[in-house]
Amino acid sequence: MSNEVPDLSAIHEFLLCETPDAWVQAALAEPEMMLVDHANCEKKAAGTALNLMFRYLDNFELLNKMSRLAREELRHFEQVIAIMKKRGIRYPHVSASRYAAGLRDQVRGAEPGRLVDTLICGAIIEARSCERFAKVAPHLDDELQKFYLSLLKSEARHFRDYLALAQKATDEDIQPRVRALLEVDRSLVEGADSEFRFHSGVPR
Repeated sequence: MSNEVPDLSAIHEFLLCETPDAWVQAALAEPEMMLVDHANCEKKAAGTALNLMFRYLDNFELLNKMSRLAREELRHFEQVIAIMKKRGIRYPHVSASRYAAGLRDQVRGAEPGRLVDTLICGAIIEARSCERFAKVAPHLDDELQKFYLSLLKSEARHFRDYLALAQKATDEDIQPRVRALLEVDRSLVEGADSEFRFHSGVPR
């Protein structure tokens, strides 16, 4: 693993805001919860990819990319829980943040809008995860810093894959929809949350 930070300019140009410093301070105050919820996020990302594979059997490009993505997310999950085990961190059930649910509440019900929106939400979640790994990594101990920086390249690739699949799923320009969902991301990231989670907003 390298401490070198890859070029994330595409991520920063895509997202409408940076993660507030208050979230970074909350993460540093609750490092165990950060790892627990990070593990949950990797599991959920794999689950999202698998759900798409079960739902859209006629899209071979999507099937291939989601299969690869699910394997990578599960590998990341294994890496997180290995760190947790090494550090003696329990893995309790914790409530989810409102972030992913807040995005997915916007997903349209009819196709192809449902697929397009689900893929755009996937891109936004991957981009935000990537941005947060990079933002918190410099403040972490050497082992966690190396691990989080090692995740950036795959998360950035996942973001691009999701966006490309979203555009191929429709004849319409997806950019207005991307912009609308990015506005939701910004409101969730900059809004107040009562509990710290990996994708929470600013802790109250």
